[in-house]
Amino acid sequence: MGRKLQIYAVAMLALLLSISQGAQAAMIGMPLNLKYQIDRIKLDAPALPPMAHIKFCMAYPADCRPNGMVFRGGAIELTGDRYAELVKVNAEVNRAIIPTRNTRGVAAEEWVVGPSHGDCNDYAVTKRHALLQRGWPARALLLAEVVTNWGEHHLVLVVRTRSGDVVVDNLNANVRPWSKTNYRWVRVQSPSNPRYWSSVAGSTV
Repeated sequence: MGRKLQIYAVAMLALLLSISQGAQAAMIGMPLNLKYQIDRIKLDAPALPPMAHIKFCMAYPADCRPNGMVFRGGAIELTGDRYAELVKVNAEVNRAIIPTRNTRGVAAEEWVVGPSHGDCNDYAVTKRHALLQRGWPARALLLAEVVTNWGEHHLVLVVRTRSGDVVVDNLNANVRPWSKTNYRWVRVQSPSNPRYWSSVAGSTV
């Protein structure tokens, strides 16, 4: 009886190992946020939008118009095709804009779609604009203000997916989970209305 139990245990272990290896093989080539559960940014209290964003909405009203119903935070399914499109837009915009530091201060700051030269704000709004033009819902494309580990305020684009939030960023070529960016998070656009912003729960900024 002991011998049979031992054989059964070995067989079960082999079966479980086979299932695990098969599951891992099935994940190869899938988008990062389809492989793993990624945390979602927790929005806190309403926050004032950046001054430059108010001016941006006056210049680009279509980019600040809510569209579609928001359900459970407005997350979308990031399919393989959508992931490829996100990577493509991120790379194209990062290549198209020559990085140029804003030396005029916050009061004179302007966010421009598709400039030849620009700073992080221009990269972020251009990527969001390009994805909106491709039919992505506004509720899933959120601009976010962060602070880098060297103390500089920085704008990125957060994409809300059903697996969690990912970030496209001119400082990094990869599409990354928001929690892997090493940024301090300040405020994020509201999924319900692009004109509204919220602080981030747990932020120390």
